Amino acid sequence: MRTTYRSVLAAGAVAVLVAGLAACSGGDTAGTGTGAEKVVFWGSWSGDQVAQLEAQADAFNESQDDYEVTYVPQELVEEQLLTGLASGDVPDVVLWDRYNTPIYVPTNALAPLDEYIDEDGVDLGQFYDQALGELVIDDVTYGIPLLVDNRSLFYNVTALAEAGVEPPTNWDELRAAAEATTVRDGGTLTRAGFQLNDPGLFNMWLTQAGGQMYSEDGETTAFNSPQGLEVLDFWQSMLDAGVYELGFGEGVDAFAEGNVALKLDGPWALSGLDKTDTEYGIVQPPAGPTGDRGAGMGGFGLVIPQGAKNADGAWEFIKWWTTQPENGVSFGEISGWIPANIEAANDAYFTENPKYAAFIETLEYAKVRSRIPGASDVEGKALIPALEKFLAGEVTAEQALSEAQELGDQILADNR
Repeated sequence: MRTTYRSVLAAGAVAVLVAGLAACSGGDTAGTGTGAEKVVFWGSWSGDQVAQLEAQADAFNESQDDYEVTYVPQELVEEQLLTGLASGDVPDVVLWDRYNTPIYVPTNALAPLDEYIDEDGVDLGQFYDQALGELVIDDVTYGIPLLVDNRSLFYNVTALAEAGVEPPTNWDELRAAAEATTVRDGGTLTRAGFQLNDPGLFNMWLTQAGGQMYSEDGETTAFNSPQGLEVLDFWQSMLDAGVYELGFGEGVDAFAEGNVALKLDGPWALSGLDKTDTEYGIVQPPAGPTGDRGAGMGGFGLVIPQGAKNADGAWEFIKWWTTQPENGVSFGEISGWIPANIEAANDAYFTENPKYAAFIETLEYAKVRSRIPGASDVEGKALIPALEKFLAGEVTAEQALSEAQELGDQILADNR
C-alpha cells in the first residue's frame, strides 16, 4: 500500500475518510473488518452493466488486500462530478467518456496522472494512440484509456440468406441488400432493411465519402461540401427506397427481434444479442463511393477527480485494469467491450472470434472525434439537429448543411 507524498490519507484521519466516503457513495462504507481502504468508483453505466462493473471490481478486490473498490452508478456522471467538486464530495475514480476530457479539464475537475505514470514506469505506448490522445491535454495526461469501440455493420444471417445477398462491403451493396431484405405487409413496414436512425454517425459516413468535418486550420466547418451532400443524397436514396421509416422499432431492439436486417452498432450490443435467438454476423463498415474507409473510435477511460480521498487506491485499480492485458480480456468476456490495451485487444479471444474480428480490423483506421475547441457543440447543437430535420423531411439536404455550417462556424469562432 502506497505511503508516498501523493497519498491523501493523513495519519489518524481514517474516521474522517470513512465518513466522507459514506457520503460520496450514498451508503454506509464503514469497515468490513478487512482493513482495506475504500475506493469509490462512479460511472454512468446502469442496468445489466452494473453487474459487469461490479464483477470487475470484485476481481480487483480479490487480487489484493489493500483496497476495496465499490461501484456506484450515477446518472449524468459528469454533471454529478461538478456538483461534487463544489461540495468536496467526489469519488476516487470515474469511468469516463474520453470525449469529455477537453471540456472538463478547464474546470479543474480531473487530476493529472503523470506522476503516477512516471513513478510506476507505465508505458503509454501499450494503448491505442487515438484513445490515449483524448485523455492528454497540453501534454498532461488526465486518464488512462480503458475501452475502445467503433460502429461496424451487423447483419441478420437469416434475412440475408433468404434474400440471396452477401454482407455488403460498400454503399451500393448496402442499399441493394437493404432493399432486398425489407419486408412490408400490406404497405406496412414489418422489417427494415437498414436502421437509418442515427444522424450522429454523419462524421463516419462523411469520411467514407472522402470528406472531412473541419478545415485544415480548424477555424471553420467543412462538412457543407460535395461529400457532405453525397452522404445525405445516399441517406435520401435509402429512405426513398423504403428500407427504413423514421421511428420504426423505437423503444425496442428491433434488430434483436428480427425486425431490422442491417444496422451499424458497437461491441456493447454483443452481450444482449447473444441472449436472443437472432443469428447475426458482423463485417467492417461499408466503404464509400471511391473506396474510402471511415469509422469513429469512441470508448471510455478511467480518471481520478481532483480532491479524490483515495487517489492512490484509485490509481492501483486503474493500473491493474488497464496495464495487465489479462484483466482487459476478462472484462471483454464479461461485457463484450474491447480493451484499449492493444495487446489485450489482439488476444485470441477477440481476433479468433468472428463477431469481434471486424471491430478489431476497423480499429486500424477508426478515428476519434475532433478535439477542436467547440467541436462537440458543433455536432450536438448545430449539425445533428439539422440532420434530424433532414431525416424528418422538414428541410432539404442543402438547407440542413447550410444551417449547420452557419451555426457551427459561429460556435467555432466563439471558442477561439
